[in-house]
Amino acid sequence: MPWVVGIDEAGYGPNLGPLVQAAVGLRLPADDLAGWEVLKSFIRRSHEPDDGRLVIDDSKKVYAKGGLEALERGARAALLLSERTVGDILRKTALLGAQEEITRESWYQPDEPTPVATTEEAVFEATAALRGEGPHLGASFPSAHAILVPAPRFNRICVESGTKGAVLARGLVELLPTAIGGLPEDSEPVAFVCDKHGGRNFYAAMIQATFPDGWVVTEKESAAESRYRVEGLARPVSVTFRPRADGDSVAVALASMLCKYLREVCMLQFNRFWAKHVPGIAPTAGYPVDAKRFYAAIKPAMEKLGLTDDQVWRKK
Repeated sequence: MPWVVGIDEAGYGPNLGPLVQAAVGLRLPADDLAGWEVLKSFIRRSHEPDDGRLVIDDSKKVYAKGGLEALERGARAALLLSERTVGDILRKTALLGAQEEITRESWYQPDEPTPVATTEEAVFEATAALRGEGPHLGASFPSAHAILVPAPRFNRICVESGTKGAVLARGLVELLPTAIGGLPEDSEPVAFVCDKHGGRNFYAAMIQATFPDGWVVTEKESAAESRYRVEGLARPVSVTFRPRADGDSVAVALASMLCKYLREVCMLQFNRFWAKHVPGIAPTAGYPVDAKRFYAAIKPAMEKLGLTDDQVWRKK
């Protein structure tokens, strides 16, 4: 049975708060690599009636209908995240370099208790269903991996490369081999399914840099899909990029939800920190128009705290 590893991001557009990228792998039957059919007895899409099943979908849809509670419940249950603090969740999911970067943020509070929006009982109920039924359906849920890119690192990469897209590319180069390394050591194929990076259609050079011991064969490159396979590795590996892949694949949907969940938790802490220093300030999601309002309001406090523009504001 093949492994399907979904990769997605959250927070690429904002000027405030971290960018988060994540990879989530599922072991799925070869005849249902999307995963919706084999898992339908205990997960549902956001547009389906609420019948008690866990909501797994594009994170924007989950968040729009159920808020952070639905997002947190789904991500924690499906990914078996039972950790009791924000710091513990990041220690389990985030790559080491990302953990080090985020601990330098003035707003970061690793000891904040979790869950932050749902309850342990709600998560446990959904987790029990996944633990009990998943293996019988031929599905396995391994650990997930995430990269958090706060403003200082985001800005450094942009300056070094001259382009914002390099931030996503660098994260992908880190996530692909890490995700394979987190899977059981066997010869089962691994199919990466990634949400497309903006309007980009050509990824062969990036994939080759990720797997220097193999060689990349391009199967298709178009606006609808860019597809590659990597020959010469210990197991068959394919990498596919599609727009809106989080709607096509359970693995990508879960990666999307993990990204959004981690970013929303970070933004709660970010807004709480600045509210202490600028009483009465309305919270922000960090997106360009409102970010300018928020940034102007916190500038005097930044100066008092000794924080530079590059430590808070993402240049691109």
